[in-house]
Amino acid sequence: MAKRIDVSGLHVYYGDFLAVEDVSMTIEPRSVTAFIGSSGCGKSTFLRTLNRMHEVTPGAYAQGKVLIDDMDIYGPDIDPVTVRGQVGMVFQKANPFPTMSIYDNVIAGARLNSRRMSRSAADDLVEESLRGANLWEEVKDRLGKPGASLSGGQQQRLCIARATAVKPSVLLMDEPCSALDPISTLAIEDLIHKLKEDYTIVIVTHNMQQAARVSDRTAFFNLAGPGKPGKLIEMGETSQMFTRPEKKETENYITGRFG
Repeated sequence: MAKRIDVSGLHVYYGDFLAVEDVSMTIEPRSVTAFIGSSGCGKSTFLRTLNRMHEVTPGAYAQGKVLIDDMDIYGPDIDPVTVRGQVGMVFQKANPFPTMSIYDNVIAGARLNSRRMSRSAADDLVEESLRGANLWEEVKDRLGKPGASLSGGQQQRLCIARATAVKPSVLLMDEPCSALDPISTLAIEDLIHKLKEDYTIVIVTHNMQQAARVSDRTAFFNLAGPGKPGKLIEMGETSQMFTRPEKKETENYITGRFG
């Protein structure tokens, strides 16, 4: 079940360094929200706060509120592992587990969450997840082969299948197409359109055309200068952001005057 995300007054730190300052936004369920902005402006850092993934970096922490429906993911009694079960992540570089088969890659997270799973239930989940990632027809006859034997685009779709197999409500994607050729990129973009029927999707992208193609809403991040924290400058409907942005800064970035 896709869920709404409400962020209020979020600051992200790496030790003493303030990386992202005072972000507030709402991300609607069953929608695609794109984060755009120049390199180093805090897009990926902020994305990782939505499932507490930034905390794997020593000294990193956040202040503020992130509500997924009614759950404050930074609440004192909330386990980050539980959060990451609800908020899946697909990274910039496809990262199938190299020693695992295609089948075992898909089922890995689900097995961790539910150690007792019958073979037939596992088979069904693998097929459902691979079909959901538009990969089943391409791999159904070689499920025992290593996940790393697939092409780059197929590996990324395998990682999406692995993320959805644990039944999250939110799917975060950090530049999922940056290492892919145009054909594979199109396949991932088509998949994103399909997945938003069931998930709340947030994607970081440096590709303006991709943001315009796949997202319902766009958030533009920037920083005031070197060593300054990243900030959310503007957020709105994608069509409006790309044609009539409210802030000059946003217009300059989208039209390629900087960034």
